Amino acid sequence: MADIKLPARQAGSSIMPGKVNPVIPEAATQAAILAMAHDHALSMAAAMGSLELNPFMPLIAHSLLESLDLLARACWILRAHCVEGLTADEARCRSQVENGTAAVTALIPLLGYDRACELAAKARGGSLKEAGIAGGYFTAAQFEELTSPEAVGRLGWRKARS
Repeated sequence: MADIKLPARQAGSSIMPGKVNPVIPEAATQAAILAMAHDHALSMAAAMGSLELNPFMPLIAHSLLESLDLLARACWILRAHCVEGLTADEARCRSQVENGTAAVTALIPLLGYDRACELAAKARGGSLKEAGIAGGYFTAAQFEELTSPEAVGRLGWRKARS
């Protein structure tokens, strides 16, 4: 993928030199799996109680408190050692927009559905941006404007009418 770059936290893979292993997201996932296991134990212990007396209350309390502590620490570690250091490979992301036919959806307001389908067919295997400019569908500036993160984030939302 490489669209998003994780902060390097340990030496790379033993079989793939230069690879950055996602150790922090993997650790957070393992914490979530253990919390799910604790939830299962907690559920079973709660179900085995009788009337107002539950002899499994120590297990219930242990499972709940252990999970809360584990998840809180995992969230802190994920934020501090992964999320805050994430970077986007902007050139790769832009290339995928320009070369991916999925971006044609953002061009529908300008082209209409039928012309957008036509362009997607022409651009298959090549650059959507280049095919659109060469075919006179839009200018480079129009493409940039319609496929900007802000514009794509608004897809499907109609402007408020005054």
